[in-house]
Amino acid sequence: MPDPGTSHTSPTLLLVGGARGASLGVDMVVRALAQARARGLRTHVTSRADALAAAPEAVEAADAVSVVDHGAPGETAAWAVRETAQGARFDVVLALQEMAQVAAAETAEALGLFGNPAAAVRRIRTKDACRRALAEAGFAQPKVRLCEDAAAAREFLARSRGPWIVKPRDAMGSLGVSLVTGPAKLPAAMELLPDNRPFLVEEFVDGPEFSVEGMFLGGAPKVLAITAKEKVPPPYFVEVGHVLPAGLPERVRAEVERQVRGALRALDLRAGAFHVECWLTADGVVIGEVHGRCGGDWIHRMLEYVVPGLDLFGVLCDDLLRRGRGAGAPATLEPVRAAAVRYLVPPPGRVVSIDGWERVRAQPDVLHAELTVAEGDVIRPVQRSGDRAGFVLVGAPNASRARERARELADAVRFTTLPEPP
Repeated sequence: MPDPGTSHTSPTLLLVGGARGASLGVDMVVRALAQARARGLRTHVTSRADALAAAPEAVEAADAVSVVDHGAPGETAAWAVRETAQGARFDVVLALQEMAQVAAAETAEALGLFGNPAAAVRRIRTKDACRRALAEAGFAQPKVRLCEDAAAAREFLARSRGPWIVKPRDAMGSLGVSLVTGPAKLPAAMELLPDNRPFLVEEFVDGPEFSVEGMFLGGAPKVLAITAKEKVPPPYFVEVGHVLPAGLPERVRAEVERQVRGALRALDLRAGAFHVECWLTADGVVIGEVHGRCGGDWIHRMLEYVVPGLDLFGVLCDDLLRRGRGAGAPATLEPVRAAAVRYLVPPPGRVVSIDGWERVRAQPDVLHAELTVAEGDVIRPVQRSGDRAGFVLVGAPNASRARERARELADAVRFTTLPEPP
């Protein structure tokens, strides 16, 4: 843990739920803490004990660490109020992971700090409530039904137009998301759900999918880039590629940005980062899920590459402290180059050999790469993000070259697998 030589009168960042064992989560936390400290902030990380133990790099990077369960309703806010009553200081509250967003908003609200209203964050975390709010505000939305059981789901299928998506109400990472073409497919889709809580069934939206990355500056949403997505074929929807910026025609890009800014305002969001999914359909833009955080799948690194000089988390801290963009922000927040990430999806089975990985990782245009399987491991069919076998992240002058290069390098990694018995 760094020497907390910075004065305790310095502003303090409280990073809620700030430690996870996954390399993506650790990378985001370590970068956020470093960028906050570069702006003169002390840093205090809270998370569950098991998460802290699994992420020693994040613990080492913080000035202070406390065990607090961000998943327990109200616990983080109550803890922060007690700490401030005993002399602690918190000036900005931030959460990077999805499951800590509500706790962070509740905590900022309880301390009287600038942030998103907790009610607004609860709404976007509850996918059907977010759909309802957007539809009421006049945005095109697929029909959706919160279902207690298979009977309710079959009733919705009978009254709406398919195909349909079955998914959890508040999960992430494509967990439990699958396509259903009729009632006979419902049991298999429900088997994929992570728990027995009520689930969602919604109409499938036909059209290419994108995500919009950005942050609020002075209460106004600023779009940094639009990301093009590639997914595995249905019935699952796991993302296997991203290109940023998407290279859309100017007219289309402007309309996507207009719709997303309007949706964020309609949902009463005003602070922090945002990651908004959307589709381009024959009838126009349809807003998908709305997240009050940075995008996953290494989009944070892609943004900092395509906008040179951008300290993504540092600028977020500056804005939450009402400092504006801060002295360290680049003169423009527009992308001037491109990046792409491509995930490795080898044939299922037990890994016999992996060839070409070291050569790929050593390429000068590779910004980051990770291999998450080794010889002897069993590769599962890709049904959720955790089933992917690694990734290659590249930088390039433009979107088409970034997409082509990421695919070329991913294809250069050769997996030999043997089928496993059922």
